[in-house]
Amino acid sequence: MSARIRSWHSAPSRPGYVPPAGAIDAHCHVFGPMSEFPFSPKAKYHPQDAGPDMLFALRDHLGFSRNVIVQASCHGTDNGATLNAIAKSDGKARGVAVVDPDISDEGLAQLHEGGIRGVRFNFLKRLVDDAPKDKFIEVARRLPAGWHVVIYFEADILEELRPFMDAIPVPLVIDHMGRPDVSQGPDGEDMKAFRRLLDSRGDIWFKATCPDRLDPGQSPWDMFSHAVAPLVEAYQDRVLWGTDWPHPNMESNIPDDGDIVDMIPRIAPTAALQHKLLVANPMKLYWPEELGSRERSSV
Repeated sequence: MSARIRSWHSAPSRPGYVPPAGAIDAHCHVFGPMSEFPFSPKAKYHPQDAGPDMLFALRDHLGFSRNVIVQASCHGTDNGATLNAIAKSDGKARGVAVVDPDISDEGLAQLHEGGIRGVRFNFLKRLVDDAPKDKFIEVARRLPAGWHVVIYFEADILEELRPFMDAIPVPLVIDHMGRPDVSQGPDGEDMKAFRRLLDSRGDIWFKATCPDRLDPGQSPWDMFSHAVAPLVEAYQDRVLWGTDWPHPNMESNIPDDGDIVDMIPRIAPTAALQHKLLVANPMKLYWPEELGSRERSSV
């Protein structure tokens, strides 16, 4: 195994921005601990441990209440590390799994019981060896009620993926907006193509995330905020946010999580937008049963 790498800030600053009560970090990961949850033999990177205790300490430090933990590619289709973190969260985390296309209905039911509410299909060739579209569609047709599909891809293959996405019969969530070139601005070709995708279906959501990955500049990532703020405003009922901690594969340009949180009011400048981005929208996808109980109790 290659040397294990660290991709997260060792002492993130405390953000100036204070998230609203109940705010959710809707895109983060855990790594290991490897002694309990080994990496996949196909892993393209081997990070140092970044387990649930570290994640929940960061959550509290940044002022958030809950997490949505997305299965990291280094763990392959063994979701043990993600399920372990959810189990240790005291109900404050839900998850997105990566599954073998041949997973049984019983296996999906067990994941649901463990707090999983979606599956992720990764099309980044530098992270995964293959992405069998036909089998992915078959899995999507068998998902438990209320689940969604998360798709990770880069902007240059968006049009190629359109037929595949059109065939998915459940809501879609697009990681990191499909990695557009934010230097093109809000009216660039990448953003126009992404808006066409969002306009094609009313159940496509997206994550306004990763300024550190998408903006070639340094914090405060002005190109990212300029390009993304109009998108958040236009699709405010279908947008999520997350830290992306512990920032896989960012070891050469590790971001400060406090700076990432301070981007929130720059892409969602009003309290109403911030509440949708951080509370209302992720609750709809990951804790809908709590929304139902709140509505019933207010009658």
